[in-house]
Amino acid sequence: MANCASLEELVRLQGEHVRSLKQQKANAEQIEEEVAKLLKLKAQLGPDESKQKFVLKTPKGTRDYSPRQMAVREKVFDVIIRCFKRHGAEVIDTPVFELKETLTGKYGEDSKLIYDLKDQGGELLSLRYDLTVPFARYLAMNKLTNIKRYHIAKVYRRDNPAMTRGRYREFYQCDFDIAGQFDPMIPDAECLKIMCEILGSLQIGDFLVKVNDRRILDGMFAICGVPDSKFRTICSSVDKLDKVSWEDVKNEMVGEKGLDPEVADRIGDYVQKHGGVSLVEQLLQDPKLSQNKQALGGLGDLKLLFEYLTLFGIADKISFDLSLARGLDYYTGVIYEAVLLQTPTQAGEEPLGVGSVAAGGRYDGLVGMFDPKGRKVPCVGLSIGVERIFSIVEQRLEASEEKVRTTETQVLVASAQKKLLEERLKLVSELWDAGIKAELLYKKNPKLLNQLQYCEEAGIPLVAIIGEQELKDGVIKLRSVASREEVDVRREDLVEEIRRRTSQPLCIC
Repeated sequence: MANCASLEELVRLQGEHVRSLKQQKANAEQIEEEVAKLLKLKAQLGPDESKQKFVLKTPKGTRDYSPRQMAVREKVFDVIIRCFKRHGAEVIDTPVFELKETLTGKYGEDSKLIYDLKDQGGELLSLRYDLTVPFARYLAMNKLTNIKRYHIAKVYRRDNPAMTRGRYREFYQCDFDIAGQFDPMIPDAECLKIMCEILGSLQIGDFLVKVNDRRILDGMFAICGVPDSKFRTICSSVDKLDKVSWEDVKNEMVGEKGLDPEVADRIGDYVQKHGGVSLVEQLLQDPKLSQNKQALGGLGDLKLLFEYLTLFGIADKISFDLSLARGLDYYTGVIYEAVLLQTPTQAGEEPLGVGSVAAGGRYDGLVGMFDPKGRKVPCVGLSIGVERIFSIVEQRLEASEEKVRTTETQVLVASAQKKLLEERLKLVSELWDAGIKAELLYKKNPKLLNQLQYCEEAGIPLVAIIGEQELKDGVIKLRSVASREEVDVRREDLVEEIRRRTSQPLCIC
């Protein structure tokens, strides 16, 4: 203890000496030398844990959600789930962590973002990075060859998040996938239809769905002269074109990844093209690309896809974009990504993409990676980027100052006089048993005004008021909070009247 005390005294004296030198504006070298001595003394002293302040906060890249925010999230989830169910999907769930080996080698350059868990003296585990790889593992493990499923759950990425733009380390994904051997492009077209239905229903603004095919990309890289070993890393660079300029992407491919500048220029001629089915037909006539078997297969499928999208009435929302690459290694065919469009500032300008809100594609080889015999199960799916959607909806609500109800309570059971707690408890219990969402204040003798104010603050539409006269007459006074109109309702008719006024269907318990 004595040694520690003497060290603390030396640190104090040295600190005063440094401050004195700074006040005297001594030369920089002398100050630097004395600061180094101070730091050395502090290092000998070691950290004083008793003096370290504990900062109460959520971990980086995570957040809490208030009742208001959760009410918004539940509405968004409801729109998504209803759409998934409308298209005949079943629901599954998988563990939040997987064997590390299950996730390794499936995400390309993004593998570095996987959260590895500390070895607890058993299996090496990692938090799931997405819901697609666990789904493929689920199919292989259960020997399933045909399923249409949705899965809504949290995933984890060791990223540098930009939380203001809806990017987190812990976030929800809403996935819909169709697994099985089917005729070309029919399931793929349905996935794009679902994406458009959901984004249209959420009313978050104009959007565009970019579409491409990994086979077209690979064929393009081959005819441009990209070595096979560099396909995936160059693909990852091209995928950045929605965020940075072609010059920046080219510099990365040439400077960091060692690609020949002429090869990069040939890639640039292709990846800056975008359009509709006319571009597909144009590339089918391309003298070089049409000679590549992979690219030809991808272009043929895209032409068929556009036919189905026209029948589904969504072709005007789709753009064939050769810069779309989707960095994940497991995609094998059609890939797509939905972006919200920013309104052009001047007439004649093209709308700008302001961020991806949904994405997906075909991954026919992923299940085979987990099957002992390598049996493939063709799959295609989509993922809705709900966190970004939540951020957009929340910002709009804040701007409009719109009130959001955080409960679904239909009626508050209130009393107009004292000593009626027992009657309130009996009535609220009757309402609960009938499936009515009801509340009461937790006071023996609450003032009627306080009860009515609570309804207004919480957005509760009805008040069932009990008074001595009402008890004698066998009625309940039902009050509309909005109009302040009151009517006497026979006690046996109360449930039906509340249902009628709040449009709640009959509860079949």
